[in-house]
Amino acid sequence: MLAGVPSNSVSPLTDVLGRPLRDLRLSVTDRCNLRCTYCMPAEVFGPDFAFLPRTELLSFEELERLTRVFVAGGVQKLRLTGGEPLLRRDLPDLIARLVRIEGVQDIAMTTNGLLLPRLAADLKAAGLRRVTVSLDSVDPEVFGRMNGLGVHPDRVLDGIEAALAAGLGVKVNTVVQRGVNDAALGELWAALRDRAVLRFIEFMDVGNHNGWNLDAVVPPREVLARLGGDFRPVDAQYRGEVASRWVDAEGHEAGLITSVTRPFCGDCTRARLSAVGVLYTCLFATGGLDLRSPLRDGASDGELAALLAGTWSARRDRYSEERGEATHADRPKVEMSHIGG
Repeated sequence: MLAGVPSNSVSPLTDVLGRPLRDLRLSVTDRCNLRCTYCMPAEVFGPDFAFLPRTELLSFEELERLTRVFVAGGVQKLRLTGGEPLLRRDLPDLIARLVRIEGVQDIAMTTNGLLLPRLAADLKAAGLRRVTVSLDSVDPEVFGRMNGLGVHPDRVLDGIEAALAAGLGVKVNTVVQRGVNDAALGELWAALRDRAVLRFIEFMDVGNHNGWNLDAVVPPREVLARLGGDFRPVDAQYRGEVASRWVDAEGHEAGLITSVTRPFCGDCTRARLSAVGVLYTCLFATGGLDLRSPLRDGASDGELAALLAGTWSARRDRYSEERGEATHADRPKVEMSHIGG
């Protein structure tokens, strides 16, 4: 139990819509070694782009302390994100710290996989359980264009194999865009369905620079058709699961994340903490709560817990549902590279 944190805070905080706080996504860096067009397009995040200095990032000690406050508020599952989290030096040390926090039931990470051949074994030894690897196509031309730097998909596939060899669970995330990579989904499915759970994500209007338009969104029924075979739905494993789950006749699982066509805001249990300590209560948020300043100014754990409780209890975000009522196309949103999707 944290000093200064009320004993009843072990019960999960709930927001205005009755959604509990269960999941925390921790961004550890704003940097990335790819320039994916839907996240960090090269024309915006070019060679002269000013990334955050190290002193502005939360230290491992600060990340651990804030995580303890979130766990006291109900968080059970952690996911490390970026930017590209594997660019954060000594990341296994942070994982080892987080694993020791009582109440943490699961730690996973989202990554582009390029550095997994070097780091997968150390991550597993530190206590990481699962990785979600981003791979939008196994077609070299398509993937090279989407990642913005011409990186070959074999480098990501090598990372997936390294993760599997280290004993990590592996999921693969694919952002689907009509006219970009949708025609090659069957090839991706055939290449990886025996190695990992694949999840197909609708192209979303995250951030301010990805050129989102509704015509580029491929709905779930069409995605399944492009995979081929017969699929049947299976039940969600827990409240707040973002992907609807489908299994083909051979037992291969595909997940569909449909923020645009079938919003799931009603069960969202996720908070996001940026690399500089700003709490965001929605992927599409326009602003957040600065926790780094009070932390560095000497706030107690109880005071930090009160800030968290006040923000979460007032939360009423449901952007994906509201998107259907108004596009909010001109509404500035936090960049996905700051909070990791």
